[in-house]
Amino acid sequence: MSDEELSGAFELLGERFDFGEYEIEAYLAVLRHGKLTASEIAAETDIPQPRVYDTVRGLADHGFVELRDSRPLEVLAVDPEEAFGGVRSTLEELVADLEQRYTAPSREGEAVSLVTSRQTILRYLGDVVARAEYELVLSLTPDLLARFEEELAARREEGVTVELLLSPAADVPDPGRFDYTRLATVARARRGVTTPVVAVADGTYSVYTTRGALRAGGDDYGVIFNRSELGSLVLGFLNTVVWPSSEPLAETGDGRPFPRRYATIRRCVRDIRDNDGPFYAAVRGRDVDTGEYRTVSGEVVDVAMSAGRQTAALTLAADGGTVEIGGQAAALEDIEAYELAVDRDAPPALDG
Repeated sequence: MSDEELSGAFELLGERFDFGEYEIEAYLAVLRHGKLTASEIAAETDIPQPRVYDTVRGLADHGFVELRDSRPLEVLAVDPEEAFGGVRSTLEELVADLEQRYTAPSREGEAVSLVTSRQTILRYLGDVVARAEYELVLSLTPDLLARFEEELAARREEGVTVELLLSPAADVPDPGRFDYTRLATVARARRGVTTPVVAVADGTYSVYTTRGALRAGGDDYGVIFNRSELGSLVLGFLNTVVWPSSEPLAETGDGRPFPRRYATIRRCVRDIRDNDGPFYAAVRGRDVDTGEYRTVSGEVVDVAMSAGRQTAALTLAADGGTVEIGGQAAALEDIEAYELAVDRDAPPALDG
């Protein structure tokens, strides 16, 4: 509903339920007997005789009773299921829309938002999953995996790369009995029960929260990052701190044709190493020395990755020389990348 429609619904309910003391007495008396005259209503209640007619006509106008034009005037009860059916429908729609507004994600305005409502945090997690265009990185509990299972399967079918970490490992379904490859490109398990719950879409839109915030009555909160620079911090934390301390569950080849887009340089480098070149890349990021935003493109002439895949880098032949590209919080390279695109024949265009 729009704001105008919501206001109208409230006004409608207010009109229907504008029961004063006389309306309540008259209505209940008619319901008890099924049919009463105006005089009988006055005798059954404390309503003054001159007020009875106005009272029952108001009830009839709103469909709660029927008036039989006879002498004397008779007031007939209407089945409450029929009388309140329209009101109940309006109220249910109103409550559903208000609940949606209470829990719906809002990405407008501030770059960082704090959320204390458990239902709102869950709604944001679902929104991150739904909005990922090419890369989704998740740290979830097994219960949350079950909650978003079908959504993740749909994203995989649409070609989104999903990197999934589950914890605590003791509660994670055995890969022999659960098909992780249906939901994720890579799935891993981590021991710690204090592992945060995180979701990052395309390295930009992210949710970070604790397990306490998702428990009934929990007093922790979730943090929503709406801009790429801040979302990349969460992604960098997952890639360098949480992900390396986990154990593999399942992994499947990407299978997507090139060009491919990445928010994680580690995955980009892995794909380049696992496929025959040559490759060309376009990179959007920030200059490590000046902090200025830069976009560079050229042929990939070298890639590097640490033994534990904690760090990765690639080298482009660009700008009349070579440019070193690192990931989040890069210090040794020339550019800290937060979006990369790779193709086989020429550097692909970056959107935006």
